[in-house]
Amino acid sequence: MTPLPDRLALSVIIPAFNEGRRISRCLDDVIAHLARRGLAAEVLVVDDGSTDDTGVVVEAFAKAHPAVRLIRMDHNRGKGAAVRTGIRHAGGSLVLFADADGATPFQELDRLMTPIREGAEIAIGSRALASRDHRFTVNARWHRSLLGTLFNLTVRLLGPRGLADTQCGFKLFRGSVARDLFAVSRIDGYGFDLEILYVAQARGYRIAEVPIHWTDQPGSKVRVLPDGARMLGDLLAVRRRHAAGLYAFAPDLTRPGTGDPLRLGTGDPLHPHEQRVPSGSALGTRQ
Repeated sequence: MTPLPDRLALSVIIPAFNEGRRISRCLDDVIAHLARRGLAAEVLVVDDGSTDDTGVVVEAFAKAHPAVRLIRMDHNRGKGAAVRTGIRHAGGSLVLFADADGATPFQELDRLMTPIREGAEIAIGSRALASRDHRFTVNARWHRSLLGTLFNLTVRLLGPRGLADTQCGFKLFRGSVARDLFAVSRIDGYGFDLEILYVAQARGYRIAEVPIHWTDQPGSKVRVLPDGARMLGDLLAVRRRHAAGLYAFAPDLTRPGTGDPLRLGTGDPLHPHEQRVPSGSALGTRQ
């Protein structure tokens, strides 16, 4: 088997809680697109203490696709904790986290790649921007759209500035930036997106918001009213932490635009002529 290069182009993190019925379909989509792109990639499924057969299904899938790896959490802690755990294990020059429900077709990754190639440190999928553009398809249940709009209006007043959709589960980071942000994140639940984007803006990282195709999937784990209220509480906690200086840069970290940790080099997906995997395996395999 052909080993992956020393420096992975991309790590895909998929947080999963009781996703045994649809995780295979999600992984099929991911693997197919990565193979078409020829990216040197790893796919990390973080099982957030599932009580169904999610882990068993992923392990079976990984036997046929060595780029896929299962990370088990011993109990359910929340989506933010699962993504943070995945980040700690990720080795890619770029890091994407994507929801396991497949609401966003995985080929939308290509749309996020463009602003990263142009200099952004973070690219986030946006249903809100897509809903204003007839070229994109956004299918959402009406009550979720209404409550989501009200939530986003509140976030614009208190949270990350200038972003229309902070909660879409499809976000791409330069690897060094992901590791920096998630090292200081504390929110384990759905509010983690707000925290990460808030800190990213406070630290001067460039965020690009990108319209993407998105279709609401049945079986969502998000409870609109209670989880929405909890996320707003999380946002207030983030503001308090920021005011207390808990998100400040550590003295030994390179600030945006001043050094190599935020740049991508040979073998990265931003240099297509250099990042193809040797023949024998589109995704490569670990030994």
